[in-house]
Amino acid sequence: MVTIYDVPADDLIEAVAARLEDRIDEPDWVEFTKSGAGKELPPEQEDFWYVRSASLLRKVAQNEPVGIERLATEYGSKKRGSNRYSVRPGEHEGGSRKLIRSALQALEDEGLVTIASGEGRRVSDEGEAFLSEVATEVFEDLDRPELERYA
Repeated sequence: MVTIYDVPADDLIEAVAARLEDRIDEPDWVEFTKSGAGKELPPEQEDFWYVRSASLLRKVAQNEPVGIERLATEYGSKKRGSNRYSVRPGEHEGGSRKLIRSALQALEDEGLVTIASGEGRRVSDEGEAFLSEVATEVFEDLDRPELERYA
């Protein structure tokens, strides 16, 4: 059985994001919001909402139970001084908690994530099966030249 640890993270996130486009809806406000306080502009990626949701699903599966605050710390960035031309050293600023919370709520509505009271979010059994299914497909599509000599 293939797990999320057996495939490259970027390939898995890309495949999960493609599948999530059919399952969850993107809020109207996503195209106007920044991904964190350390950013000056919103993301330019067209499918940002689905990629971030897929990444969150993978993070929750790896680190469960996990809360919004810890996820915001992981998705944060260095905030520069008053603007990008400042010479003051930057400080770490967390990612957008609203964006993370909304994505996790959409995943909860779909049944992929559950709330563990007092602990944070966990991946549901359906979510684990979903991730394993996608990981299996990604694993089969991987180009593994080191195994061709044994065929």
